Amino acid sequence: MHFDPTIFFWIFLIIIAIQPVIRQKLLENARIKLIAEIEKQRGSRVILLVHRQETMSFLGFPIMRYIDIHDSEEVLRAIHLTDDDMPIDLVVHTPGGLAIAATQIARALSKHKGKVTVFVPHYAMSGGTLIALSADEIVMCEHAVLGPLDPQIAGQPAVSVLSVVQKKPLEEIDDSTLILADQAEKAIKQMKETIVEIMSRSHSEDKAREIAEKLVSGKWTHDYPISAEEARQLGLPVSTEMPKEIMFLMNLYPQPVRQSVEYIPVRRSSKV
Repeated sequence: MHFDPTIFFWIFLIIIAIQPVIRQKLLENARIKLIAEIEKQRGSRVILLVHRQETMSFLGFPIMRYIDIHDSEEVLRAIHLTDDDMPIDLVVHTPGGLAIAATQIARALSKHKGKVTVFVPHYAMSGGTLIALSADEIVMCEHAVLGPLDPQIAGQPAVSVLSVVQKKPLEEIDDSTLILADQAEKAIKQMKETIVEIMSRSHSEDKAREIAEKLVSGKWTHDYPISAEEARQLGLPVSTEMPKEIMFLMNLYPQPVRQSVEYIPVRRSSKV
């Protein structure tokens, strides 16, 4: 009986092709198990909004993620499936994304009757910060950061667009810039009102407007990292008591790119 040696080649290709799928399933199962443990410990609904580059499909192409409409739909469904008085723990790790999606999530959380805690293990910039503002408590790692909420118009800071219009004579400004300035003024006003709305559950209107002014007015560049201490100084309810389980959970969202930092992911103690 003749045995075709190419069968080993095809078996090898099949194994290589399904490896990423198996690896992804193992990660998903590990996440579900740890999420269930955290929910049991805290008596809460745990939701994750984590944007990392993950290996998608057997080809292994990394895809960068941002807050989008799909995310808002999923988070809103999770909130609606949670009893009104049950606490919600939302883990946010994101560079930001669509304002409409972040606003939907923030509004839904601000109207939830149970306690809302937002955990920021590393960073929650832009739209991630907007979501964090809806929480009763923001738990950040000591070196985690939030970000400003100054609107961007056509890729430019809205505050800067308005500044150009205010400094130059009207006859020297083209129509497209004037249109952008009009949109910028509206965007700034809308963002301030949105912040005041979602912070109404835990702050007075005056305090919320004060915070909104600092986050929206262009005091910082859009990518400025607001530390936990700075967030406290703004008046945000920030804690740095990050549960170790949340950090373990983040280990289950690996980057597919070449690893440049190595360590054994267990807690070390000086005690013998």
